[in-house]
Amino acid sequence: MRPIRNGWMRTTTRWPTSTPFPPAWLVVGDLGPGGQEPRLKVLKGPTVLTESPLPALPAAAATFLMDQHEPRASALALASGPCVYVYKNLRPYFKFTLPPLPPNPVEQDLWNQAKEDRIDPLTLKEMLEGIREKAEVPLSVQSLRFLQLELSDMEAFVNQHKSKAIKRQTVITTMTTLKKNLADEDAVSCLVLGTENKELLVLDPEAFTILAKMSLPSVPVFLEVSGQFDVEFRLAAACRNGNIYILRRDSKRPKYCIELSAQAVGLVRVHKILVVGSTQDSLHGFTYKGKRLWTVQMPAAILTMNLLEQSFRGLQAVVAGLANGEVRIYRDKALLNVIRTPDAVTSLCFGRYGREDNTLVMTTRGGGLIIKILKRTAVFVEGGGEVGPPPAQATKLNVPRKTRLYVDQTLREREAGTAMHRTFQTDLYLLRLRAARAYVQALESSLSPVSVTAREPLKLHAVVQGLGPTFKLTLHLQNTSTARPILGLLICFLYDEALYALPRAFFKVPLLVPGLNYPLETFVESLSDKGISDLIKVLVLREGQSAPLLSAHINMPVSEGLAAA
Repeated sequence: MRPIRNGWMRTTTRWPTSTPFPPAWLVVGDLGPGGQEPRLKVLKGPTVLTESPLPALPAAAATFLMDQHEPRASALALASGPCVYVYKNLRPYFKFTLPPLPPNPVEQDLWNQAKEDRIDPLTLKEMLEGIREKAEVPLSVQSLRFLQLELSDMEAFVNQHKSKAIKRQTVITTMTTLKKNLADEDAVSCLVLGTENKELLVLDPEAFTILAKMSLPSVPVFLEVSGQFDVEFRLAAACRNGNIYILRRDSKRPKYCIELSAQAVGLVRVHKILVVGSTQDSLHGFTYKGKRLWTVQMPAAILTMNLLEQSFRGLQAVVAGLANGEVRIYRDKALLNVIRTPDAVTSLCFGRYGREDNTLVMTTRGGGLIIKILKRTAVFVEGGGEVGPPPAQATKLNVPRKTRLYVDQTLREREAGTAMHRTFQTDLYLLRLRAARAYVQALESSLSPVSVTAREPLKLHAVVQGLGPTFKLTLHLQNTSTARPILGLLICFLYDEALYALPRAFFKVPLLVPGLNYPLETFVESLSDKGISDLIKVLVLREGQSAPLLSAHINMPVSEGLAAA
């Protein structure tokens, strides 16, 4: 592979006062020292402008448009604990809290007993531990804090909290945005939240009410969405059980499931492909139906992933930060570029920053901030290197003879498909022509009589025996129905009285039992001495009806006796 050279450059930290573009604001969620003092920091270049304390560790952040009012300004949504804090113009605007969950009824009863001083703190602890191990409904935060206390502090904790109501609150694990009704870049978006109680919530951007709720088999950790909420959308959720679940609009349960061989560490949608990073130090490409398209092995563990998109070039690629200090850019399985950083990158984001459309912002494990700008003239080029099939693919396989024959036949069909199709169509037309000719010949020779109506299931077969001038004519009549007998049928012969004479030209047919063959015999006498033959038409009628149920044409042979005379 041949990566671009001099494609990235560092940002400037000073903005000209005469520029028409707004200055670059960067919002960072800081865990604080030891993760105990989380803060929301707003930076302009490398300088921290403001800091806001957070009540819990930040889980996710997203920018979105709430309404179409002018002037249009993006809002910042920050997920922390059970709440979503919405900031507008860098000021607190709204706070959304997840709806509380129903508490465990056994836990509620235990705290009611503690409130009435019917159980001591030690018994309360033992019973709560039993509930935590066996109950399907988790304990509340109050009970979990009580179980972490020492024996000497339990009584004071119970006296302080026994009069409070038990509240079980879930927390937000991941968050992303979904366009509401338009696919434009500046369209209104909804917030999509993944919670600890295995649910996905879609929030209204204006009223912050829950528009849709979906359930998952496990806790979601990464989300990717496509489409619009009011039209059609697909949502992919990577969960803690090592699976990726695909949901559609109006579906309360997942439609497809992608089973991974290891835990997911990142999920990015590139066009119609889901790119998944796993703990096995590899990138995998999947379709939305779960088909694996490709796999790329990484030289180190994957710490973070994000999407790199250049709209004017139609480029979408995956940016992956590795534990060895490298940041790799992949388009499908092709390596486009490698950026080496002084420390391992733990989070990154690509997009517009100030007046630059293609900016890559990275934070490192040691707390550093790196900002790189992609040159507007830079073009990503694919080359050799790691692109292409692995070396093992060049090894020839011992293909069995039948498999080789099948492959040869497949290649032959691929190369000469048009000629083979034409030959098949020609043979098919000839077969149909021969079948039609045989059918006409059978009609002419009375070998296959034709039913003129489909009112009765009958089958008629005629056989002529003898050399003449007297012939024996046997009619084989059969009821082809499964269970219904037929009664009241008549046999009628139509013939030229100058050529033939029959003892009975009209007689009744006995009851026809289903499945049995009834032979009806009569004699035909040839009257002509000139060796002339003609057709005798046999009609099967029903009493009181003139339309025949079945007919047959018998081609009588030439009388040998009269011809010899």
